[in-house]
Amino acid sequence: MNTSTNSTFFQTVIQKRWLGKAFLLLLTALAVWRIATALMADPLLFLQQVVNGLQLGFVYALIALGYTMVYGIVRLINFAHGDVFMVGSFVSFYSITRFQLHLWPTSVFPAMSENLSNVIGVLTVIVVAMIACALLAIVIERVAYKPLRNAPRISALITAIGVSFFLEYFAALDFVFSANFITYKRPIEVVTWAIGANGITQLSGDAPPEGTILLSNIALIIIVTSILLVVALQFIVHKTRIGKAMRTVAYDKQTARLMGINADAVISTTFAIGAALAGAAGVLYAIAFSQIFFVMGILPGLKAFVAAVLGGIGSLPGALLGALIMGQAEVLSAAYISTPLRDAIAFSILIVVLLVRPTGLFGEPEREKA
Repeated sequence: MNTSTNSTFFQTVIQKRWLGKAFLLLLTALAVWRIATALMADPLLFLQQVVNGLQLGFVYALIALGYTMVYGIVRLINFAHGDVFMVGSFVSFYSITRFQLHLWPTSVFPAMSENLSNVIGVLTVIVVAMIACALLAIVIERVAYKPLRNAPRISALITAIGVSFFLEYFAALDFVFSANFITYKRPIEVVTWAIGANGITQLSGDAPPEGTILLSNIALIIIVTSILLVVALQFIVHKTRIGKAMRTVAYDKQTARLMGINADAVISTTFAIGAALAGAAGVLYAIAFSQIFFVMGILPGLKAFVAAVLGGIGSLPGALLGALIMGQAEVLSAAYISTPLRDAIAFSILIVVLLVRPTGLFGEPEREKA
């Protein structure tokens, strides 16, 4: 009797994954305790890390939105998406260094104020990178993914991995981007403000005053640009004809075709929009961290994928929230737990999500799409 009861108990523990959940719950509790202790010890330093996490999280958000859009419409994890992000950063680099594209407002309108000229110049570089990445994504979709539209999903997934490797090592060729680490020339000068009880003070090479939080124009550009792009994406998806077509194709591709919707064109457009967001993210990431190289898209791409899964892949609000959580997790882990472990901690979130809520924060179980 006791043997039977013990056997049933152990089977229940294994089936419901209690051991794994208990272990992850313990790790989560330890991380929360460590961060809470740091918050009480130095609240201003904690707030500074939160600001840094927001800057990184919004970059991840733009990449994650591309993942979740493509998955929502064709049920494909596009692992080449991170490398499109890399291409966006290189396109912006050459636009700045070779073509001086960020300086065109000053050249055309010499009387324009410096601040306005800088804003227009940066936006121009971002738009060029977005267009280049969108065109690249359309080519990739038409050449690599469209022929496999009705093939098993594993075929498309393996193809996506192959496309990712091709983009990385083609970019490493000397006549393309080269395999060297390249210092990114920022299109604007970095301006940093110290925010404290005495107000906002612009720093000019001096050490920041005690009891202040630092905020740079780079962080503002990243946050504001990302929010504007997310709002624009929401408008496209919910208020335009192409957005309605996307939602229809995502729900039922065959029925959408019967209704006269060109599903192939809609899918290509979805790839293009997602890639454009990744291109913008590549520019913002390069401006923030000032170094680019041919495999720079691997880790941000994987972390953005985790963010999309965390939020519920297929959900746009979920991708945004998941990316912000990922940004905070990475920065706070590096600041208060261990810098070498920050990537491991960030990726462990994926394990937690799959164990506790496989559909993500905003995801819901759905029927298979045609």
